[in-house]
Amino acid sequence: MAACKQVSAPDFPPDFPPDPHLFGRLLELNHHARLAVCVFMSELVNGARIAALIDQIARARKRCPNCEGQTFYRHGFANGLQRYRCRSCGVTFNGLTGTPLARLRLKDRWLAYCDCLRDPACTVHSAAAKVGVHPNTSFRWRHRFLRWAKLDRPRTLAGVAEADETFLLESQKGSRQLTRKPRRHGGVARKRGIADELVNIVVARDRGGQTIDFLAGCGALTAEALHTHLLPKLERDIILMSDANGAYSAFARQAQLRHETVNLSQGGRVRGAVHIQNVNAYHSRFKNWLHHFNGVATKYLENYLGWRWAIDLRRVDTAEGFLRAALGVFNSKR
Repeated sequence: MAACKQVSAPDFPPDFPPDPHLFGRLLELNHHARLAVCVFMSELVNGARIAALIDQIARARKRCPNCEGQTFYRHGFANGLQRYRCRSCGVTFNGLTGTPLARLRLKDRWLAYCDCLRDPACTVHSAAAKVGVHPNTSFRWRHRFLRWAKLDRPRTLAGVAEADETFLLESQKGSRQLTRKPRRHGGVARKRGIADELVNIVVARDRGGQTIDFLAGCGALTAEALHTHLLPKLERDIILMSDANGAYSAFARQAQLRHETVNLSQGGRVRGAVHIQNVNAYHSRFKNWLHHFNGVATKYLENYLGWRWAIDLRRVDTAEGFLRAALGVFNSKR
């Protein structure tokens, strides 16, 4: 074997003792071997970053996930994570206990996966290929990471808020037991109009861009659904704008809110400053983005609504920020 070529090593801290021949050996590797080394070192570094982040979040919570006790102490390591023992109930836990990410493996690849989730064109298979996991794992990770990230929503809407509903065909994609006859991908509702086969998605958005959304059941919108989901999110002095749907008028009258309408059926999309163009544009962006997933199951629809909100307003601008959101630590800016 030829002697290793001597190369100058990068500057390291004084307490770091590198092998003098290490970098020369790396030069002897072929391209694919060097890539493998890069991947290996990247996973080591990311694993350390993720473990430090998880531990930081656990200490910031200052409570036991079992009894809510606020006194605990370090209790060794397991699976690369710092463990703690609660002084009140004696239960041991780590920073992932009680979160959607508990017991997930391959933590050193989570940051790379979160980076994929920040891509509006991310698909299960493309994320799996980039991160190096099975597509089934990629799908499972997607909805575990979004379970808490979708909760990052504004507390209230203020000023002027627009509200309108949009509809998607109810889907039982992936279900082993259908409650109706199966239909081909891309099927249409069997009934005309707003039938109970359509899932009603209500989006409310103020002029500052703050957005909330919720599933209002199947079929036509009701004032009861607005009272349950929308009213707690509105400031009392808000001006609500909507189309001429009677559910909004009844809701606003019962809640004693100022209400302005535009009659879309008569071609009146804008009446001075009264319009719902912003929320309709949000509908369009959401549906265009959702199209490349080739259909999503209705049971996961809330996750996709939360994901779209995070992307639309750039609530998470780094992979680490997305991981924090998945653990329930949100950007406090509103």
